[in-house]
Amino acid sequence: MKQVNADIVTISELWSGVYLLWAQAPEIAALACPGQYVMVRCGDGQDMPLRRPLSVHRISQDNRVAFLLAVVGRGTEWLAQRREGDSLDLFGPLGNGFEIHPSSQNLLLVAGGIGIAPLAALAEQAVTTGRSVTLLIGDRTLSRIYPGHLLPSGIKPVIVTEDGSLGAKGMATDLLPQFIPGADQVFACGPLPMYRRMAEMRSQFGGKPVQVLLEAVLGCGVGACLSCTVETKQGQKLVCKDGPVFELSEIVWEKAVAPSCRRRC
Repeated sequence: MKQVNADIVTISELWSGVYLLWAQAPEIAALACPGQYVMVRCGDGQDMPLRRPLSVHRISQDNRVAFLLAVVGRGTEWLAQRREGDSLDLFGPLGNGFEIHPSSQNLLLVAGGIGIAPLAALAEQAVTTGRSVTLLIGDRTLSRIYPGHLLPSGIKPVIVTEDGSLGAKGMATDLLPQFIPGADQVFACGPLPMYRRMAEMRSQFGGKPVQVLLEAVLGCGVGACLSCTVETKQGQKLVCKDGPVFELSEIVWEKAVAPSCRRRC
C-alpha cells in the first residue's frame, strides 16, 4: 500500500448524484486488484479527519485508476465538487479483492445499484484472460442503470429494473436462478437485502463458489479502529482487512448490519 497524490484527469456525473472520476495514479494502478479499495482524504483533513473508502472501479493501461462514487454525505459531496487537475490524497490499495479460480471459465457477476463499482474492473480482468462474463445489473429505474458504452467490451450485460423501464422487471435476484447453471463462479456487489436473498438461495448455487463484497463503516482501513467488524462462521472479522470480499457462505447474515452512509461517507 502507498500514500500518493493523484491528479484528477476527468470527473463527470453519470446520473443524478453518481460520478465517475479518473485519477493519474501509477503507484496505485501497479498494485491494485479488482475488489480492493483506497482511502481518500476529503477537505483539508480538519473538518473531515476520516478518509473515505472508494472501490477501484477501473484500471487503465496508462496508469489511471477510476472510481465510481455516489454522493451520500459531506465527504463524497466534496469529492464530487473536484475538477480536472485537482489533486487527491490516496492511501491504498487496501483489503483483499476478488479471486477468480483457475478452473473458472464462465463467470456470473451480479451488480445491485452502485455495486457495479468494483465489478467493472473484475469483468475487464476476466475478459482479458479469455473468460466468458455475464453481468447482471439491477437498479430501481432506467435513469440509474450504468451506461452500457462504459462497460468493458466482451461481456454479456443483462439489465433488470424494479419498474420495468429497461430490461426485465423485478430485482436482480429474480433473474439470478436462470443464469446460475451456466456459471462456474459467482461474484456480487450490492445492498445487504440482495445478499440476504442470495443466502436464502444458497442451495440453488449447487456448491459453486460465490464471492460478495461487503460495505461497512471504515474508519482507518488498516484494522486499527475495529469499526468494520462482521460476524462470520469463523468468528468476528474485519471488512477492511480480512475483506472486503468474503465467501457468501462465510457470513452470518442474520447478524449483518447495513453501514451508516452518513458516518462512512
